[in-house]
Amino acid sequence: MESPTVNLHQAALERYQAKINTVSAEEMVLNLGPQHPSTHGVLRLELITDGEIVKEVIPHIGYLHRCFEKHGEALNYAQIIPYTDRMDYLASMNNNHAFVMGIEKMLGIENDIPKRIEYIRVLVCELNRIASHLIAIGTYGIDIGAFTPFLWCFRDREHIMNMLEWASGARMLYNYIWVGGLFYDIPVGFEERCLEFVQYFKPKMKELNELLTDNQIFISRTANIGVLPLDVAINYGCSGPMLRGSGLKYDLRRVDEYSVYPELDFEIPYAKGEIGTVGDCWNRYKVRVDEIAESLKIIEQSLEKLTKAHPRTKEFDPRALVPKKIVPKAQDFYIRAENPKGEIGFYFIADGRSDKPFRVKSRGPSFCNLSVLPEISKGVMIADLVAIIGSLDIVLGEVDR
Repeated sequence: MESPTVNLHQAALERYQAKINTVSAEEMVLNLGPQHPSTHGVLRLELITDGEIVKEVIPHIGYLHRCFEKHGEALNYAQIIPYTDRMDYLASMNNNHAFVMGIEKMLGIENDIPKRIEYIRVLVCELNRIASHLIAIGTYGIDIGAFTPFLWCFRDREHIMNMLEWASGARMLYNYIWVGGLFYDIPVGFEERCLEFVQYFKPKMKELNELLTDNQIFISRTANIGVLPLDVAINYGCSGPMLRGSGLKYDLRRVDEYSVYPELDFEIPYAKGEIGTVGDCWNRYKVRVDEIAESLKIIEQSLEKLTKAHPRTKEFDPRALVPKKIVPKAQDFYIRAENPKGEIGFYFIADGRSDKPFRVKSRGPSFCNLSVLPEISKGVMIADLVAIIGSLDIVLGEVDR
């Protein structure tokens, strides 16, 4: 018996093929990607164009299959954590955090996690959020034709990569947040070095805003382009900066109040239409820029908590609550969290007998955000389509998971 998902996919392919078959003599069918740098990976877009006007966009995915969900059926819960790194490999800490929180809630130990561990988790996740947004901003500059912001963003991102490597031993794929604790406590001197980065980075963001955010050429290329109305964003399941860029103040760190986020003071940036139209490429970009500033606030508060309220002690063991074998009760459970691109979710089915889940289903924000591309790209210029793709900030490892 075929699954409903397969039937829906087949129906979509048939609709797309029907559109290709009815192309008129004046129209062209073009491929944008997967070799095109601005497609941000191995995304292939099939375009029906009339001159330089895009009449239809048909996205094709499936060139980078991570097999995450199949791995989830063959490995125990702890062994799956490294595979969450490889979905959105630019936000590995955030994926680790969401997955681990789900298992801890299934086991009923979420309230036993020491506050020091929770603040370290938030600290590394917000550092990773900034690193992810720097990739989004820097590569977006290249998409539009600005090379200098790309170099600046990667220069500053390198500081974060070095710190996360210092803490976890890995450069991008961390496996740092474990069920019940952490792989290791943050190194001695980490807090001081992290605070030095915050003080260094704040003026750099001001320079970046002067160079890119307020640049009239950049504004002309992004304002009023690819407008995503709020109702369309909601209907397509968009989340994160995509949803907030359409004017909705919605962030799971505030809505679900998980970890120690309720104890921290930060704002939820959302588009207000200061430039262009709410829901356009510029507003999506601006939300990410503003989120970096809020993440810096969270990092400063977490560092203060780690040095004053929950300092390092000889007795502290980040692995004290890590279970030797994870066997949750039989249940279906869904956990979600706010990663840099939106709602990352994991749906577990546990049979109550095995240390391997019967099923693990992942909800990737990039997949849902990408699905709205055909809706907001009709009637735009090909050059504007490149700007729209960049504003989605997708990672194909998470799309084709």
